[in-house]
Amino acid sequence: MACGKRLLSSVRAFGLMREKLSSCGCRNLKVDAMSVVTFLRWTTRTSSKPVAVQMLQKRALSGTEAITALRPFYFAVHPDFFGQHPREREVNENSLKRLNGYLENLQKPGFRTLKPTKLTFYVRETTERKDEILSSGFRSVSFTLNTKDVLSTVQDVLRSCSLSMEHMQGLESSAGPDGRPPQAGGAFYRPIRWDKTYYAFTGYRDPEQELEQAKRVEPTLSLWLRNNEAEAAEKQKSSVPRREELKRLKTELCSKLGLTDVRWQRSWGVAHRCCQLQSLSRLSQQNPESLHNLRGHILVFTDQSGMNASGHVMLGTMDVHHQWAKLFGRLPSYRALLQQTEWLKERISLLLGGIQVIHIERRGPLLTLEEHYSSLNAFHKRLLPRRPALHPRSLQDLAMTLESGRSSTVLHELGHFIVPSACETHQLPTVLQSQAQEARRRVKQHEKLEMEEQELVRCCKVELSLSRLQKEASVSSPQMMACCRHLLEERPVQLQGLRLCVSHFYSVQQDGDLCIPWDWKG
Repeated sequence: MACGKRLLSSVRAFGLMREKLSSCGCRNLKVDAMSVVTFLRWTTRTSSKPVAVQMLQKRALSGTEAITALRPFYFAVHPDFFGQHPREREVNENSLKRLNGYLENLQKPGFRTLKPTKLTFYVRETTERKDEILSSGFRSVSFTLNTKDVLSTVQDVLRSCSLSMEHMQGLESSAGPDGRPPQAGGAFYRPIRWDKTYYAFTGYRDPEQELEQAKRVEPTLSLWLRNNEAEAAEKQKSSVPRREELKRLKTELCSKLGLTDVRWQRSWGVAHRCCQLQSLSRLSQQNPESLHNLRGHILVFTDQSGMNASGHVMLGTMDVHHQWAKLFGRLPSYRALLQQTEWLKERISLLLGGIQVIHIERRGPLLTLEEHYSSLNAFHKRLLPRRPALHPRSLQDLAMTLESGRSSTVLHELGHFIVPSACETHQLPTVLQSQAQEARRRVKQHEKLEMEEQELVRCCKVELSLSRLQKEASVSSPQMMACCRHLLEERPVQLQGLRLCVSHFYSVQQDGDLCIPWDWKG
């Protein structure tokens, strides 16, 4: 009955269309029976779809359109513009990765409803001027994504950051002629190289031009040290009592609670770290029985409470003592889950020629133990029925990690395999065996590079009389080695007695640590 009504309304619409065309002077229009049949077939296919699906298709955006629409947002939060603010830069980097992953998942065919994702960005406040930016600081913006299509997500991001949405007026859907939403494109946040006339015509600022200008005015190391060495030395001197207090608190708590170590995921200042340890110390005095379960664990201060995939206890810095105490009470159940996780790793290793299943902590939100167990369990269930025919010890000197969101197994430059948790397991043994020799070569090369890097760091620290020399996680071994060789050649005397961190930008940290780019100019 409903289908008949839809057909009748379609015929009426077709008749109205003919009358309008005729009234407009289209007297010679010929509409034959085949045209009517074609029109009705198209109408039936379109009408047979749920209204919600049609609406979603009308609102679908392609990856390119989404990137274009988000250009003002990327320009306001791009980490490259936060070189002097490492903490804000790191927050924006991590949040951009999560946002891009959210957008990519929305474009995947047959995606399911995504979990709400909370994001935090530091948004630059700028004043528009020709050929320059006058920075007036930045503000922190937090919001939760709970959208179900790309267009709504883009609008939600711009609205949450109080950014203009005028450029999105009239944005049309990129759905294909068959009514299907656009196919999943490549990764979001791809750099787009617009012609220079685009910026001249629209009035938008050219990010590439601004970065080039920033590089041109980037000072040499000697000039920068001349302007900042005194400030760094003063900050480092004033931070000495706080560093000693931090060392004392850490040693005292490790001994009292039986901790193996205390670590921090983020580069918080010494004063901030002292406050976190003092808070834990107060809890140990107020509620000592709740901390018995910590013995033998590594404690990590991070953004959430729980246990990570490496078995380390995570304390969320925004949580209160009551939440910490509840976590400590649940540690026995976490240890049981950790044992099951290790058992799964052993079973997978036996099925894949003795290859070690490892987990590598990366920058950004830490992987929880529950998520790690779920991924291992799903992979083991896929692997078990096929039981790959591999010699039990043929791959025992190699390693692999499981990672979601990938479509094929790849060999990392450090020598371990990155295996998708939802990969085709029948092809996996062939891939591992075919690249085993290359994996061993890369492992040996990495070990050699590590030894060379350690020796260069030691020489730099001794010969330049540095108080400390380290690097950020984003700096690779070849980059660190190139920086050390350059330092040994130039031997800047202003670095004596200072704490040096090799990074991608210049900055003086609040505790006096100096950050220099690994490719600094002499």
